[in-house]
Amino acid sequence: QVQLVESGGGSVQSGGSLRLSCVASGYIYSNTCMGWFRQAPGKEREGVVVSIGDGIATFAGSVRGRFTLSRDNAKRTLYLQMNSLKPEDTAMYYCVQVRVGWPCMLTTLEGRADFGYWGQGTQVTVSS
Repeated sequence: QVQLVESGGGSVQSGGSLRLSCVASGYIYSNTCMGWFRQAPGKEREGVVVSIGDGIATFAGSVRGRFTLSRDNAKRTLYLQMNSLKPEDTAMYYCVQVRVGWPCMLTTLEGRADFGYWGQGTQVTVSS
């Protein structure tokens, strides 16, 4: 069974940084499409980033240039480094693993929850 466990969320001031981690288990990790989504109170779920293996990551325009994605295959861990955080980045952040057969594209995955597996989420709060 696929399990995704996030950590690293917290509260920071605007301009600060956080690094989220997602430990994956239960499937072959290295060549899967994985990424991060987020949901702010009262707003729809938003795709943040997806990538396959160590390939090019596709970021949402709202975070491009501020967030980076990396993997440690030996630790089966996906990282989201978030720099220059803004109050509008405040949200619950979810690690996702996309099932084989689904395209690894934010534009296709956004608005849906049935494309794969989700972690329990980690809260990020950015104050001004």
